[in-house]
Amino acid sequence: MPNDRNPILNTDSYKLGHFLQYPNGTRAISAYVTTRGNSFRPDVMFFGLQMFLKEYLSRAITRSDIDEAEEIATLHGQPFDRAGWTHIVDTHGGYLPLKIESLQEGFAVRRDVPVAQVVNTDPNVPWLSSYIETALLRAIWYPSTVATMAWRIKQALWPFLERTSDRAEELIETSISDFGSRGTTSLEQTGLGGAAHLLHFTSSDSLAGVLHARRYYGALMAGRSVPASEHTTVTAWGQEREVDAYSNMIDRFARFGAYSIVADSFDLHNAVSDTLGKKLQTKIRAANATLVVRSDSGDPIDTPVQVVAQLAYAFGTHLNGKGFKVLDDNVRVIQSDGVSLQDIQMILGRLEGMGFSSENISFGMGSSLLQKVSRDTLSFTMRASALQDESGAWRDIGRRPGNPQEKLPALGRQAVVLEEGDVFAVPLGELGPRQNLLQPVWENGKLLRELGFDEIRKLAATAGAQWR
Repeated sequence: MPNDRNPILNTDSYKLGHFLQYPNGTRAISAYVTTRGNSFRPDVMFFGLQMFLKEYLSRAITRSDIDEAEEIATLHGQPFDRAGWTHIVDTHGGYLPLKIESLQEGFAVRRDVPVAQVVNTDPNVPWLSSYIETALLRAIWYPSTVATMAWRIKQALWPFLERTSDRAEELIETSISDFGSRGTTSLEQTGLGGAAHLLHFTSSDSLAGVLHARRYYGALMAGRSVPASEHTTVTAWGQEREVDAYSNMIDRFARFGAYSIVADSFDLHNAVSDTLGKKLQTKIRAANATLVVRSDSGDPIDTPVQVVAQLAYAFGTHLNGKGFKVLDDNVRVIQSDGVSLQDIQMILGRLEGMGFSSENISFGMGSSLLQKVSRDTLSFTMRASALQDESGAWRDIGRRPGNPQEKLPALGRQAVVLEEGDVFAVPLGELGPRQNLLQPVWENGKLLRELGFDEIRKLAATAGAQWR
């Protein structure tokens, strides 16, 4: 059976023949990963490279991998550089002779600023830098895009909490939960996207996400969840025993401090106003925990607003320091049925207009967070920009845009610098005494800089604070 983790086959088919296409005397190719376009402020957050380095590049290629790859390439109609791959095994122990530099993960930059750069370290395999493009670009664009989308969501929610709550800094971290595990295409995507979400929020129902943060970044526990019911565990009791289903939740899970009940299995508004608001109100209060009511049915904007109002009528409210109504501490609301950022903003705006604080509600996001993105969302690309010839000299390489209005890509080996609060790219030869923010993270099979999840979170939070 073919090994789908064979590093040689982790590329596009046409890359297999590129070893025959470079000019004679080529010793090295340098390429960088960036996003196309322009922006006046940082709007791309870099994240995820360390997961790829640990999971994929730390695995040495074997002769068995070479045999398998040669067979696949031949059957597939492509040439194969057996001599080149055998040289990597014999000379480098199977580890790819590559040097990778990158920004620190959690760093935010404007469009068109390189986030990573790669060059081969062995002149016998100059094709390797471009060969790894498929895997490297994929490893960067997806978690970086999710991290960026989560960052933007956090910034969009911040003004609502800042205006209506005394606890904005505390509550913003738990305002969005990752409910996207079942909406992704694979377990790996769930983990990559889930870890990216956790850069900005501490609530998650993605075990894969917290495991990725733990496995690749050393986070003991990057996200928290609460016990929660689903429709199956409520409908199993039958409509006539709905109150028993909810009562059982209180008995079993109040000790966790917070627990969630999906209330729309039969009749949402009856469940909120009568079952929870009257029949179980005393028990809910006595449990001394926070019941989070999940209101999935109906209009995604009107329904959660109505549930907040019903709970306010049943349990009462108090005014916070900003003069907005806050539900009794024993109850809160969560909305998670396919909500988009626009829906969330409309819900919070409507609640604010009714005098309710945004702290009364939180949200769960799934496909909108993890699945409705692509490489084109932020226009990620990898550009080969420099070639080293047989004399050791570097020369610029790059395509000429067909459209005169298109910006000319940066050519040559790149550096990224910080000056007067602005981050931008410069040719490496013009770096001078300035610090290059593209720092070596990987070379010839060795991880040179290992980041902890808390360290990345702190940097991401700094970027978020600047954007406010």
